[in-house]
Amino acid sequence: MRLDYPPNVRIVNVPCTGRVDMLHLLKAIENGADGVYVAGCHEGECHFQNGNLKAKRRVAAVKEILKEVGLEPERVEMFHVAASDGPGFAAAAREMTERIRRLGPSPVRGAAEEDPLWEGGGAEAMST
Repeated sequence: MRLDYPPNVRIVNVPCTGRVDMLHLLKAIENGADGVYVAGCHEGECHFQNGNLKAKRRVAAVKEILKEVGLEPERVEMFHVAASDGPGFAAAAREMTERIRRLGPSPVRGAAEEDPLWEGGGAEAMST
């Protein structure tokens, strides 16, 4: 069954969102993603103890960095969605896509497009 989420969402699967580093999030923005969200387990339900809490702290730190450099912190978000909750994941994807649509293209995107290795914008999801 195909989940109904926007086609501009690019999924990067990881064993646990605790493995998502701040650099991954920042690099996605630098490379032209209009937004990035991390979809991890509900708090208290991480199979790897506290990986989702690490991810939550890292997302918060990246939001602060974006704010410091003049970008909207709303371009990065953490969603808590059970691994078995496909419709919840799709809803988070639609919510983030709508948020990005309201914010408009990332100002970093223009600079990224000049890079010959640029692969396109949209939202990027890092999910367990």
